[in-house]
Amino acid sequence: MSEKMRWVKTHCARMDHGGCGLLVGVKDNQIVQVKGDPEGFLNRGYTCFKGKVSHDRLYHPDRLRHPLKRAGARGEGKWHEISWEDALGETAENLLKIKKKYGAPAVGFGVGMPKGLEHFVLIRLANIFGSPNVIASQDVCHAPREISGVHTCGFYPVADLHHPTRLVLSWASNLLSTSEEGQIASLLTDQLQNGAQLIVVDPRKTELAERADLWLQLRPGTAQALALGFLHVIIGESLYDKAFVENFTYGFNELCAHVKAYSPEAVGEITWVSADLIREAARRYAGAKPAALQWGNAIEHDMHAFDAARSLVCLMALCGNLEASGGNVHAHEPEIMGLGEFVRADLIPNKRKEMIGAYHGTIPRLMTVPPALFRKAVLEDEPYPVRGYYGMCTNPLVAWADSRLTFEVLKRLDFVGVADLFMTPTAAMADIVFPVAHQYEMNDIGHYGIGHGMILARPKIVDPPADCWPDMKIMNELGKRVSDPRYWHDDFEDFLEDVLKPSGLSYQDFVAKGYLKGPDRFRLYEKKGFRTPTGKVELQLSTADKFNLKALPEFAGLPEPEDPDYPLILISAKSRYYLLSSYRWVKRLREKRPVPLVEIHPETAGARGIADGDEVWVRTRHGEITQTARVTDRIDPRVVSADLGWWFPEGDPAAQFDWRRSNFNMLTSIEKLGKEFGTPNIANLPCQIQKKTG
Repeated sequence: MSEKMRWVKTHCARMDHGGCGLLVGVKDNQIVQVKGDPEGFLNRGYTCFKGKVSHDRLYHPDRLRHPLKRAGARGEGKWHEISWEDALGETAENLLKIKKKYGAPAVGFGVGMPKGLEHFVLIRLANIFGSPNVIASQDVCHAPREISGVHTCGFYPVADLHHPTRLVLSWASNLLSTSEEGQIASLLTDQLQNGAQLIVVDPRKTELAERADLWLQLRPGTAQALALGFLHVIIGESLYDKAFVENFTYGFNELCAHVKAYSPEAVGEITWVSADLIREAARRYAGAKPAALQWGNAIEHDMHAFDAARSLVCLMALCGNLEASGGNVHAHEPEIMGLGEFVRADLIPNKRKEMIGAYHGTIPRLMTVPPALFRKAVLEDEPYPVRGYYGMCTNPLVAWADSRLTFEVLKRLDFVGVADLFMTPTAAMADIVFPVAHQYEMNDIGHYGIGHGMILARPKIVDPPADCWPDMKIMNELGKRVSDPRYWHDDFEDFLEDVLKPSGLSYQDFVAKGYLKGPDRFRLYEKKGFRTPTGKVELQLSTADKFNLKALPEFAGLPEPEDPDYPLILISAKSRYYLLSSYRWVKRLREKRPVPLVEIHPETAGARGIADGDEVWVRTRHGEITQTARVTDRIDPRVVSADLGWWFPEGDPAAQFDWRRSNFNMLTSIEKLGKEFGTPNIANLPCQIQKKTG
């Protein structure tokens, strides 16, 4: 007899950072419908199209369902099925062989952006194994904002969209299209409906820009110059919060002298934003009490990410918006296990000195290895040989800058293991591929460890295919084989109980609640100061000499020099239908965006004989790809915006699914890196565009 459909509450994940409360309709162990939960803490019933079709990922005929071992040459696309015991045994044997010959740091453990608790189980696996080298995308995602904030004011300043604000300054963020670590569009739209002003800083005329009171269409790669222009106006016109600046900042006089060079006229020449508009936007931000600065990932996409992030934290501080309700806050965690304890940081006390990044002088507190520096270690044996890689929730062959270099690295490694839901270009280069369970097929905790002061329940809804395991289970079992089994659980789900133990809740209690949020603590600095060496917001870094950092943010020039042979500026924008390189194989998503699109202004297209829908070449000094032209006035005539993350699941497995054809990272390189985070220029690149013929 068929089961009556039942509805289960959970939270979205792996379609972005997620966070939307969902109602999932289940019948006969099949998910038949997904919709927004009207009681969702972050979304109140809203969810995007990706969320509504998220269950399609479970039922694709080409989903990985058994462990696989490479049968031919690496990357040839030939496999045979093996048992879990053999897959785990061979992986452990290879990792231990590398450890014995070269030492534990010779194995890199790879992750993408945090998607659930498995992210931190992998860090735990690396730490217990003895490797300081967790390879992550933080160099171009989250770390420049988070860690620059920690060095400047002692915490990661999160836009507080949960309390009333008078103005939202959306800087390189478009919440109507993609979320930012749990900042959901509905939070922003509620603020606008309640009367908040909106200023948008973005090179593209996004839907959000169309709703803005002011839109600043800046030149890509000049965010820090624009922010310093704001500071020039706010200081020069005495619009700053004088009591806060006097009592709670360090280096104000030095910043005053520094920003005199950044007049709106000078900055306007650099950024393409008029001096009058710079003045008006700066005055509005300074005059609104409070104002929230919602900053996005795009400011972290070139080598000047540290300057961009630092200049914006200084802007928050001067206007008294740090730790202010409706401003930018320190999001305090609920009563849960701390990250250090969970990942067993105590077992690798010299990690900071031993990790690959330390050799290159990356910024203190950056505890993952930038992919550019990992690949240098593999190819050049500096600071030591690296010969093994285990990756999950990541697709570096497409996602990392300079895909050709990544391909060479994957060929050179002695062993590559990958866990994924589907055969990706990176998985196609592995020796062992593990088939994983989907979010809806396991119990999980969301938003742990990403600095937004909350965790979200993601209970198991349906059973996975018999041979598909949660990433947490894979690593728990692998951990027992490569390290002391006492550091691992008999049942991997005990990791969930570990996280919750300080709260006094069991996992099932937590599921019944839905989420836990830490306490709101505004203006804590009035009693305790800021968690910096001076106890104040460090507009000028007191540790600059000690850590070889810039004391003050600056505009040191464009990330790439202008080049008459490549007269346009290339940027990218995340698609609302995909998560970076994920889900081109989900039919209902692919129907929404069937081909990679490059946005071109009508004037630019006309001068090159390009019509909407034409196939075009996009070229930089580093390479060329083909995409399909979308002619639109949403982009400046001097700028083009290409799609990220493209590969073709319908392509040839022996060619790793045509990852070269339209992949944005065929156009990037790692020849220039920001010292602080190892950030390459993955946007703001000189380019040319040409109609494809023949």
